[in-house]
Amino acid sequence: MTTPIGPDFIALQVRDLAASRKFYMEVFGFEAAAQSPPGAVVFKTEPIPLALRERLRPLPETGPLGVGVVLWIACADADVLHDLVVKRGGAILGPLADGPFGRFFVAGDPDGYAITFHTARS
Repeated sequence: MTTPIGPDFIALQVRDLAASRKFYMEVFGFEAAAQSPPGAVVFKTEPIPLALRERLRPLPETGPLGVGVVLWIACADADVLHDLVVKRGGAILGPLADGPFGRFFVAGDPDGYAITFHTARS
């Protein structure tokens, strides 16, 4: 019997790839990888690549996507990133707090995905 090992690649389907790419880079501060497949943008994230991609199937035209998914992204300093996201016009869905993975906050993207950013443990 084969058992799952764990996440190896994460891709979020978005309604407008160009707008989401711009938002993730300019507001959240992600950096695009040198190459991405057609219809997607892959970001330089470790240890698991994160990507945005065009729809693979029909998505609701309105309302948030990813309801029920909790996506935690490590960063160097959640307090500093929080302030940058606010300065850049991003929506904060959950304030800075201390949690099981350290200092964190929750921000929203253009499609309503709730992304939790936390300070990486050293």
